[in-house]
Amino acid sequence: MGQKVTTQILPRIVLLLPLRNPNMVNAGDMNGSGNLMDFLDEPFPDVGTYEDFHTIDWLREKSRDTDRHRKITSKSKESIWEFIKSLLDAWSGWVVMLLIGLLAGTLAGVIDLAVDWMTDLKEGVCLSAFWYSHEQCCWTSNETTFDDRDKCPQWQKWSELLVSQSEGASAYILNYFLYIMWALCFAFLAVSLVRVFAPYACGSGIPEIKTILSGFIIRGYLGKWTLLIKTVTLVLVVSSGLSLGKEGPLVHVACCCGNFFSSLFSKYSKNEGKRREVLSAAAAAGVSVAFGAPIGGVLFSLEEVSYYFPLKTLWRSFFAALVAAFTLRSINPFGNSRLVLFYVEYHTPWYMAELFPFILLGVFGGLWGTLFIRCNIAWCRRRKTTRLGKYPVLEVIVITAITAIIAYPNPYTRRSTSELISELFNDCGALESSQLCDYINDPNMTRPVDDIPDRPAGPGVYTAMWQLALALVFKIVITIFTFGMKIPSGLFIPSMAVGAMAGRMVGIGVEQLAYHHHDWIIFRNWCRPGADCVTPGLYAMVGAAACLGGVTRMTVSLVVIMFELTGGLEYIVPLMAAAVTSKWVADAFGKEGIYEAHIHLNGYPFLDVKDEFTHRTLATDVMRPRRGEAPLSVLTQDSMTVEDVETLIKETDYNGFPVVVSKDSERLIGFAQRRELILAIKNARQRQDGVVSNSIVYFTEDPPELPPNSPHPLKLRRILNLSPFTVTDHTPMETVVDIFRKLGLRQCLVTRSGRLLGIITKKDVLRHMAQMANQDPESIMFN
Repeated sequence: MGQKVTTQILPRIVLLLPLRNPNMVNAGDMNGSGNLMDFLDEPFPDVGTYEDFHTIDWLREKSRDTDRHRKITSKSKESIWEFIKSLLDAWSGWVVMLLIGLLAGTLAGVIDLAVDWMTDLKEGVCLSAFWYSHEQCCWTSNETTFDDRDKCPQWQKWSELLVSQSEGASAYILNYFLYIMWALCFAFLAVSLVRVFAPYACGSGIPEIKTILSGFIIRGYLGKWTLLIKTVTLVLVVSSGLSLGKEGPLVHVACCCGNFFSSLFSKYSKNEGKRREVLSAAAAAGVSVAFGAPIGGVLFSLEEVSYYFPLKTLWRSFFAALVAAFTLRSINPFGNSRLVLFYVEYHTPWYMAELFPFILLGVFGGLWGTLFIRCNIAWCRRRKTTRLGKYPVLEVIVITAITAIIAYPNPYTRRSTSELISELFNDCGALESSQLCDYINDPNMTRPVDDIPDRPAGPGVYTAMWQLALALVFKIVITIFTFGMKIPSGLFIPSMAVGAMAGRMVGIGVEQLAYHHHDWIIFRNWCRPGADCVTPGLYAMVGAAACLGGVTRMTVSLVVIMFELTGGLEYIVPLMAAAVTSKWVADAFGKEGIYEAHIHLNGYPFLDVKDEFTHRTLATDVMRPRRGEAPLSVLTQDSMTVEDVETLIKETDYNGFPVVVSKDSERLIGFAQRRELILAIKNARQRQDGVVSNSIVYFTEDPPELPPNSPHPLKLRRILNLSPFTVTDHTPMETVVDIFRKLGLRQCLVTRSGRLLGIITKKDVLRHMAQMANQDPESIMFN
């Protein structure tokens, strides 16, 4: 059984392991006394569960699922009812994916509609129906003209409603003041709800999701309260105008949905390994509804967040992402039959000469990513280690006030970031009224509307360039202080906005250069006078991809997400060039993306598969106990009493104890988990007569010989793992790290010729890696 488990998880692990001593107990030898996971003759509650802030044992979870599946298969041959139950068990995974997709898509649609309304509420209100946003209000109006499509009698700014003035200094000041007040109100309500009802609803959620998917337990992080509060507060913080997005938190929301539905099926609720397969698929559904990119969502889950991603999970992730995207499309929150606000279509091909500015945008994205990660981590560390962290509400209020005060005068920072990105991505057609499209037109032009030639920039474009430059500096600075506050805060949209602003300015610069200097050698072959050569919106999209890639270090999934946004295969090469350049530049300054940096900042036990360990240390250098330390706490197979075991548990805080033949020989028998020892003894005292403090605890098949009138012994062989994973003391740590990473071990025992020498836990491995990288090993706080 165990050999099958090992080869399923890591087919080539045999190549990594040293030659075994015949006396060693190894993971490949999972035979012995019957079923590993059948702990007692009669199972009792909570066996196989884990304590909060502890790591799961992937091998054990896989073994338990194999046993469960074998039992269902054998029973299915007994009767029609058992056969139907086996079919329901097989289909339960697809049912969970369907439910996750439906709920995640519905919540995303509701969030989009609510954000649209509440963002506009800061500037005015619809008199005909107060729940309408500005755009919806003017859609329903019969008095709206095309030229003034943003103005209609039903929509009134607050100054018009309160003092009957739409222009002038007093109207501007009143609107300015109410904009700030609404922003402060939304932000205060959000941080208060998070602080009181669901502290885990703050932040992006992706660092914690990555850690949970790697096998860490954080109880309540994916709970029902967290789901409810995160959904409500996400609407509030995005509407407040803070420099954050909803895309990252939507992954957290979708994973909360996945956790909720998996708890309804015992197949997933009783197996933490299977539960993580569901959460991987839920993460894909979250990105699917965040960007309207089902395929990109699956690749994001595979590339960025998942730790264990079998082929079956790939199919189910695809199905969940499909259902979520279909549900969101049915709701149609933006009224444009698209899944995102900034869907675009371009009509002009790109040219080889444009690769140079695309690569420059990639360099900018890498530099921005490095700057942001270093500054944000420094600020978050300051928040954790100083008095600043004691006043989360005050911090949110101050940052919101600064954001609102600076943002309102600039039209590009006043609007929602999604609308800003939408405008920056857009190609300038004949019907566009944006300042960015204020070009000087040729009155004799007779071309179709989707093929407008390059034109000289008008005064509106130059004004927009200055405003975009100021907005770019503001976004770069304010996002550093916003991300990581005690409110839901995504990073995708602010990063894309920074890149889109930089890209649009570069695009306009290249466009004007090509127009005024079309006789230059680089423009002569592809940009003739009167031709539509350069698309500034494409540069904005490439810049957005570059900056997002620089911050998160995504590559493949990022390009696919951006491709799904545009729907054009033609622009994959520019996106790939920018994404790869961005990653190369950012990696030159540090390998960590923003999510890995926050994982390390919080001290989570996360072994990143991307990290390389190249130091020439051995298992004996890392194992405990070290020289001068107390000997290893162990259990003996048949010479300790119940009281001895309870005393050992009380005096130590270890997750488990090796079981040896005797303290003299220290020949390894197996490994017993702390939690299961506690539960087994508690259960035996309640249900077995004659078990007292003086009862002998034995882990052998047959009871030891006891003198007459001795109390009834307690047999605990069924909770003993007879095949703990072991290595020799001369195993290279490079191999040990690889084994921990690929098999998801909690601990590994170190032996020599079958004799127990010490133990290496996941925490020991992480601390050793930190020490070798000249970092603080004490930063790894959890087991």
